[in-house]
Amino acid sequence: MQNQSSTFYQTHSPVLEAAVKAVHERSFYSAYPENPSPKTYGETADADGKAAFEAMLGKPFAELKQYKPEYWAGEEVSPYTQEALGITYPVFDTDFLLERAKADASAWASLSPEQRAGILIETLERIKGRFFEIAYATMHTTGQGYMMAFQASGPHAADRALEAIALGYEELKRFPESVLWDKPMGKFNIRLDKKWKAVPRGVSLVIGCSTFPTWNTVPGLYASLITGNTVIVKPHPKAIIPIAIVVAEIQSVLKECGLDAGICQLAADTQEHPLTLELAESPAVSLIDYTGGTAFGNRLEAISGKTVFTEKAGVNSVILDSVKDLDPVLANLAFSVCLYSGQMCTAPQNFFIPAKGIETSEGKVSFDEVAERFCKQVLALTENPKAGPFVLGAIQNPATKDRVGNSGSLAKVLLASGNITNPQYPNARTATPLVLETASENLALFSSELFGPIALLIKTHNTDQSIELAADLAGKHGAISCGAYTTDERIMDSVEEAMGAVGTPVSFNLTGGIYVNQNAGFSDFHVTGGNPAGNASFTNPEFIVKRFTWVGFRRPAAEPVSA
Repeated sequence: MQNQSSTFYQTHSPVLEAAVKAVHERSFYSAYPENPSPKTYGETADADGKAAFEAMLGKPFAELKQYKPEYWAGEEVSPYTQEALGITYPVFDTDFLLERAKADASAWASLSPEQRAGILIETLERIKGRFFEIAYATMHTTGQGYMMAFQASGPHAADRALEAIALGYEELKRFPESVLWDKPMGKFNIRLDKKWKAVPRGVSLVIGCSTFPTWNTVPGLYASLITGNTVIVKPHPKAIIPIAIVVAEIQSVLKECGLDAGICQLAADTQEHPLTLELAESPAVSLIDYTGGTAFGNRLEAISGKTVFTEKAGVNSVILDSVKDLDPVLANLAFSVCLYSGQMCTAPQNFFIPAKGIETSEGKVSFDEVAERFCKQVLALTENPKAGPFVLGAIQNPATKDRVGNSGSLAKVLLASGNITNPQYPNARTATPLVLETASENLALFSSELFGPIALLIKTHNTDQSIELAADLAGKHGAISCGAYTTDERIMDSVEEAMGAVGTPVSFNLTGGIYVNQNAGFSDFHVTGGNPAGNASFTNPEFIVKRFTWVGFRRPAAEPVSA
């Protein structure tokens, strides 16, 4: 065990050093290429990954190194085919999972930070070899388009996991392991041998979501593992297979190192018989990571005696004040609304536009013309057969499609939602964006998240009111992203000050190939923990240091030997 884990550390230490450096510099860094190019991943990687995923369908997932399941179950349905995947997973008694996690805690905690880092980076290398398989698994559980599924569940998730490893390693190495403490007292000195241990908090529960089953899961998973905690991964029952592959690879590497799978276990369940609260409320669980709806997130945060990290829902805004060229701005925003059919926690919903219009290089453009041109940009994308189906993907949850269908009565419809034909999957569950117009006085309509492809164009008295509304909503209801467009430095400063005060990051004047939805590992902090949208951030030091405690031990030092 010692030799194998040390070998992994020696092999991967250059990657770890580069990741630690990137954490500090916040510049671009990626250890895992995001382009699924045959030159990068191999000529047959895509076909092999697709075949591997298809070979799993209709069968038990037998890769886990876990034993004694109560029964096998699975209820995943592809949003593209609307057919059951037929994959079943072992379902375990919660007490059994917790006992295994506790039994294997000592062996994992006893490893050095170097050994754990080496093992964990090796798991990412193994997962890298299955990026395409995971991409197809993600497509057919979440409805993401192929490119997003590959990038988000593969390279971007691996980068976020590596970021957690790097920051965890950095925090564990922040202080010396031991020191001779020598305090002068005049005629004599007090000398103590002091040492410190980073003691893990205990069993960690990581609760996954249905739309980003790996990207949102691996930060907490790897943050807990690098700090010496054992982990139980509880995926959403409708999106198990992508993270099941990840857990299987982690268990495989653990076994090679002479360690037990109880260090990282999968806790699959069903919607009829959920295990989440059983696990979360158990006294054996010390740490909880959660991504999902606000109501359940609040319930988890209220459990006494737990350290809970949450990413919940938010109300994301775009503030339009003035631009140089309007069409590139609206094209960027239309893409942001269409991307994965608005099923992203960072997707914009509320577009605040002054009633008198916005200033551009072509002169003032009225509210109505801005709205009309925005809708044209949405249509240009959704009606493009080479882009629309692949950018929008499919709707993961039928309730989301119902929400879009039922929201047309809430306000003036500027662009009705419809279906989009996917040439590869004619049965795909789809919905194009619904664009509504409303006034700033209609606060009840736009003060909560309308999850899915729904955009509200809100007519405000002026930009100052737009800023005030966006900040007020973020402070009261949470926000994970904010976009702002202005050519006025004073306005930019006002937006920065107002949104910064409510813990909301702002993207200014984005056009081209970068969107408000996107966050970059090693540079952007995803969620700030500064408003009701969540109490944690991927990945700041607080996300790490709450997972262990420093414990000191001291004793009188041996007297120095006389010459």
